[in-house]
Amino acid sequence: MVMEMEKEKITSSEDEDLNNNINNKKKDDVTADPDFFSCMLQPSSTDSDPNYIGIRRLLLSRKAQSGVLRRKDWRCNGKGYVSYRNYISRPSNWESSNIASHSSTPGNSGRWVPSPGPLSQFCEVDSWSTSRLARSGSQALSRSSSNLSDGDFQRKRTEHAYSFVGMHCIFDQCKAMVTVIKFGHTSSDILAYGASDGSLTVCNVSTPPSVIKQLIGHSKDVTDFDFSANNQYIASASMDKTVRVWDISQGLCIRVVYGVSPQLCIRFHPVNNNFLSAGNANKEITVFNFSTGRTISKSVFDSEVTAMDHDHTGQLIFCGDTQGCIYSVTMDSRTGALSRSHRHRSNTKRKSPVTTVQYRTFSLLARGPVLLTFARDGTLSFFSVSSEIQGYLTLRCSLKLAPRLHSIRASFCPLLSLEKGEFIVAGSEDANVYFYDLTRPRHTCVNKLQGHGYPVIGIAWNYGENLLASSDFGGTVIVWKRAKTS
Repeated sequence: MVMEMEKEKITSSEDEDLNNNINNKKKDDVTADPDFFSCMLQPSSTDSDPNYIGIRRLLLSRKAQSGVLRRKDWRCNGKGYVSYRNYISRPSNWESSNIASHSSTPGNSGRWVPSPGPLSQFCEVDSWSTSRLARSGSQALSRSSSNLSDGDFQRKRTEHAYSFVGMHCIFDQCKAMVTVIKFGHTSSDILAYGASDGSLTVCNVSTPPSVIKQLIGHSKDVTDFDFSANNQYIASASMDKTVRVWDISQGLCIRVVYGVSPQLCIRFHPVNNNFLSAGNANKEITVFNFSTGRTISKSVFDSEVTAMDHDHTGQLIFCGDTQGCIYSVTMDSRTGALSRSHRHRSNTKRKSPVTTVQYRTFSLLARGPVLLTFARDGTLSFFSVSSEIQGYLTLRCSLKLAPRLHSIRASFCPLLSLEKGEFIVAGSEDANVYFYDLTRPRHTCVNKLQGHGYPVIGIAWNYGENLLASSDFGGTVIVWKRAKTS
């Protein structure tokens, strides 16, 4: 009995010490962590153990905090893209497979790491990239192709053309939707993007990536912008009804042109950089004098002009409106005078705004100049531009994608001498970047990039065509590094 009483005293003293330590720890945590304090003060049900409820809330709060820190660490490019993607798409038997994870350092962040053993069966490391497959030899190719259908194997063969080795860099300091993104002319390093808060950001994507200037002046969404030929100036259009010209080196707005309606698209003349062409919501294309800001000429259309591009000579302007129509406009490179040439109506009954108009001087498919258009209803159209009749467009092929809620853009892919087809890259509402071949009736999608957390809005290639930049609704810009091809 005496020994049992002594044991009870010792146990009670230990419990008191333990309770004192817990209370002191709680006080320290409460004073140091307001979130923990508010979490512990939440009322619990009367029929539950209060200690259990408190411990459960503590664990949940810590788990949420660790998840936030992990995502923040990934957004700051401290973790590899593949490791994060494999983590969120890991299979249910991930733990039982006992696969060692590869560490990723900031110096190697964004690199694609080969996965050991059965990891490639579950994750998408190799599903959309076959550059390593080609290098691993014919044995690996025959082994992987034995489980593929003919269509899948054909898709695998062309994927190496647009495979990527991961993320080159990430810019996430913008807190608003990035509406438009572009690289500088004949430049592989200068990148700029405009946002819905009216800001313009100019970056350098060379090692190490950095933000050069923040151009602040627009009060509403930046709808479009363009670099001058020497990348010294940027001309931007905005929903605040103004066109602004910026000196990049000084970070200053050197000219403001006020309009009567929102300015929706803008381009420098490719030959005479003293001309600025802007399309607006007043159904007009207006040509400004870059030096004086004065209006030179105007051309009126049937609807709001939402997208535009010049040909390489500067004698033609191709533009699209909110009704899905595509116009060809001739322009005098000396005087800036405009005159409408041709109009191509959309075949769809439901009219949809055109978000992308892009001209290319040559295409393997058309054997001449071509034009790409993309509308919000998901219609990708590919036109050949007549060399005999100036500005005349002939529809060569089209692709119907899912309708877009946002003004998502598309772009031509780099030319490949050994690949037959016409490849297009476009953003999507499901936060992926997709690559399409317009010439394929089946298996149109040949690649996709995963990494954004919001709908992908803007797409842009650099001059060297080894980097692809994409922007999303959440303000994140990802620069992808393309794999080298022989």
